[in-house]
Amino acid sequence: MSAIDDALKLLSALVAAPSVSRNEDKTADILSEWFVAHGVEPQRIGNNIYVVAPDYDPEKPTLLMVSHHDTVKPSPAYTRPPYEPVIAEGRLYGLGSNDAGASVVAMTTAYLIHRSLSHGYNIILALVAEEEVGGENGIRLLLPHLLSQGLKIDMALVGEPTALQPAIGERGLVVLDCTAYGKTGHAARNEGVNALYIALDDISRLRSFRFPRKSDILGDIKMTVTQIEAGRQHNVIPEECRFVVDVRTTDAYSNEETAQIIDDALESDCRPRSTRVWASVIRSTHPLVLTAERMGGTPFVSPTTSDMSLLHNIPSLKIGPGESSRSHTADEFVEIDEIEAGINFYDKYLTTLDQILKEARHETME
Repeated sequence: MSAIDDALKLLSALVAAPSVSRNEDKTADILSEWFVAHGVEPQRIGNNIYVVAPDYDPEKPTLLMVSHHDTVKPSPAYTRPPYEPVIAEGRLYGLGSNDAGASVVAMTTAYLIHRSLSHGYNIILALVAEEEVGGENGIRLLLPHLLSQGLKIDMALVGEPTALQPAIGERGLVVLDCTAYGKTGHAARNEGVNALYIALDDISRLRSFRFPRKSDILGDIKMTVTQIEAGRQHNVIPEECRFVVDVRTTDAYSNEETAQIIDDALESDCRPRSTRVWASVIRSTHPLVLTAERMGGTPFVSPTTSDMSLLHNIPSLKIGPGESSRSHTADEFVEIDEIEAGINFYDKYLTTLDQILKEARHETME
């Protein structure tokens, strides 16, 4: 069986097994069985499957190749059965085929090619769960486990649909739950302090607020009020008004600093739901970026969030087959040619990265 036929067989099996985030048992089983059938003994923690290339050397830097096998829920707008993989007109249709099944099968195929080759770095391939929800049992579970096994990650290649172009950064995320406090009263007598008006003044401040520092790569922090709720009935002044702010953070501030600055600027009380989704930026001189550029890639900033945001302090590059615009859409598909191109890309990338690292070591020695 050819590499592309084998990859399509695996991708079809993954599509046919529902794997909405936090329910990825079936696809984890499929991936485990696939590795065993190809002579590789996988490791599993939760629904995260990983393999370590032979001859791991702790003296060498370690590359983590990572993609995810969970999906979002299927859209009601699907006109095809989301869990029935169909190949038609040069495409494979099905939920998760593009995001991120194509990266999963391309990475696994490239890993098989390179697992027994000699490199100046170690390779670990991880196919993780809960990426779509940033859950605790995905890469957040895997990373400390790897460290407990003596496997320190120095850099990461994140498989997501980017049309095989290198994403060198993506914004982080902080969701703020804000509450304006007033004092209740009768609307007819204009009593009390209207919490809704306090909230509206704060929302107006947010629309014009600018942070002093700006990221060289990601630009300004972006804030959007997405929900608001107040009042119990038409003739009662609301004593509370709650609103939600979606904050897309940058590397100019930590998420904690960002949340505190916003809270200090408003009269409302603002509390972050979480600060774990960091902005991610990799320097232009990093070997991961140099490798992508040598292969003709054009670095860009991704508008979407991925497991890059949870690879805290690990230089990461996001790149993979497929188109981001197809992710989370009805009748999701990936082009067969894109999968084949992805296999060839990762294969060449791993070889080119080895060359880049050797050149860097040679320059250091000189």
